[in-house]
Amino acid sequence: MSTASITYKGNLRTKSIHNLSNSELFTDAPIDNNGKGEGFSPTDLIVTGLGSCILTIIGIYSSTINVKFTHGNIEIDKIMSSKPRRISAINLTLNIKGNGWDKKTTSKIINAAKNCPVFYSLNPDIDIKWKIVS
Repeated sequence: MSTASITYKGNLRTKSIHNLSNSELFTDAPIDNNGKGEGFSPTDLIVTGLGSCILTIIGIYSSTINVKFTHGNIEIDKIMSSKPRRISAINLTLNIKGNGWDKKTTSKIINAAKNCPVFYSLNPDIDIKWKIVS
């Protein structure tokens, strides 16, 4: 079974169906690329996937080392360049907390987060900056 089915809906919008769960997702071209910006753009989904992957890996890793992951959120700033139009930089502000985390534990968790599969799937030319708030 394929992962997703995507349909062009006109006016620079798409509808995607996650085939296993039947969840729906819409994209819209950004305002700076002829769209209305009324939803996630495809490149927004890339950085959103990165943030979701990082938090998921933190949850998995925390569980494997038996520490409680109590709070996590990421603010992502995506920087686009032109010629070619692409993501050139991603600024991540990661706010995470856990019960009983010390600096050593936090460092291990951040290293685990940097091993998320989406991170490794991105073009290595993308400048990714991490800011950790905990």
